[in-house]
Amino acid sequence: MSNASVKTIMFQGTGSGVGKSLLVAAFCRVLRQMGVRVAPFKAQNMALNSFVTYDGLEMGRAQAFQAEACEIAPDVRMNPILLKPTGDASSQVILMGKVACNMPAGSFYQNRQRHLAVVKEAYCSLAGEFDVIVIEGAGSPAEINLQATDIVNMETAAYANAPVIIIGDIDRGGVFAWLKGTYDLVSDAHRSRIAGFLINKFRGDPSLLVPGLSQFQGIVPLPIFGVLPWFSDITVDQEDGVYVHEMSSKRKAPINISVIHLPRISNFTDFAPLAFEKDVALSFVRRPCELRDCDCLVIPGTKATRADLDFIRAVGWDSAMARLLDAGVFIFGVCGGYQMLGEEIRDPYGVEGEAGTSSGLRFLPVITEFEAHKCLRNTSVILNAPPLFNGPVEARGYEIHMGLTRPCGPFKCLGPGIGADIGVLGIDSPVAGVYLHGVFENDLPRRMFLDYLRAKKGLDPIGEVSFYGAFRKTQFDCLADWLKNHADMQALLSLIGIK
Repeated sequence: MSNASVKTIMFQGTGSGVGKSLLVAAFCRVLRQMGVRVAPFKAQNMALNSFVTYDGLEMGRAQAFQAEACEIAPDVRMNPILLKPTGDASSQVILMGKVACNMPAGSFYQNRQRHLAVVKEAYCSLAGEFDVIVIEGAGSPAEINLQATDIVNMETAAYANAPVIIIGDIDRGGVFAWLKGTYDLVSDAHRSRIAGFLINKFRGDPSLLVPGLSQFQGIVPLPIFGVLPWFSDITVDQEDGVYVHEMSSKRKAPINISVIHLPRISNFTDFAPLAFEKDVALSFVRRPCELRDCDCLVIPGTKATRADLDFIRAVGWDSAMARLLDAGVFIFGVCGGYQMLGEEIRDPYGVEGEAGTSSGLRFLPVITEFEAHKCLRNTSVILNAPPLFNGPVEARGYEIHMGLTRPCGPFKCLGPGIGADIGVLGIDSPVAGVYLHGVFENDLPRRMFLDYLRAKKGLDPIGEVSFYGAFRKTQFDCLADWLKNHADMQALLSLIGIK
């Protein structure tokens, strides 16, 4: 190790979805509250949710969320390898924020040494600037078929000389078997790195679990650092699409916004700011029959635009949208959703699979053609398109897409100088599309849009702006309190030499 002075700790799990990303964010926030210069790190991430850094590089959204917990800018060194699935057995490989290639799983593992070198270089560079690095694993370190090619779990822990905490999800059942099995199947060379365990997502009376904890520690002589309760009152970003419904509102509200849950949905965190607003009920729906009192239907981003367009037609969303538009329901497309709303999607180079052309939904007069290079950039625009946006008002966001979109007919501009390469508004129907991820994080434009939907229902505008950024800060502090209240923080902090 060339950064012997940096302190490290690593959170691994018994499997995917046990809460590793969340625990890293929580632990980072605790350290930040203590005044520690801390940064997250995940050697390799597989996710459809991604983020564009200030210097125009792509990284996992989870590490951007963790960086926010640390109150630092997201940096691709925090996630040097990002895999974005393009099919059941292939992924787009992104190295240090830039697309390297599309690669089947077998070929990816054959390039282990190259990828490991990228990971080590990124880690060393990052470690030189911070006091503590909090590292996240991926999946499980006990996948014996993958241990020889591992670069993200125990290999990273060994390189960083990090103690490892194994997280188990008790809500799924069998948590002690998962923890014991993981401990046993980690290779002999790395088992001594395991410092103890955390049990996550517990519901009920903790005292009922005490006998099990005592028995388990007689079987595996390592501490259980805490039993963390299930929570529903803290708003956090979710990384995996299987948890997308956790973003849905649990309340009734005047404005109902539904997001189509596409099979390959990406960046669904775009819509968390809508759920934050008290006058909005947000839901994710698969099929038209699931709609209830819809005021706005959103087509979100996707990693496979043409394939998910086929899904939309297969389940009848195309005809349902036509009926919704006739009824005055607003339809909003973001990124891939924007592309679908156009006349045509052309893929001459086979960027998403087999080369070809797909007919769009034809609700917006634009044509998209996929290009070999990906557009990655932060974008700022001035919105001024009454009554949707009673501007001029600035909106910031980021773009992640392969296509170039151009007009093929008249449209209404979203603001001065904004063309189809950013987004358009329909002239005669309530439909719009934009490429900007994060557009709803802009407080004033979000309120303008919601007041527009209120006016369409005959409701008075609220006008008063809610501040989403400030809300997120309070949620990070709540997340830190959750960890401090239910885990042995003194013991965890002692693992990195903090008293």
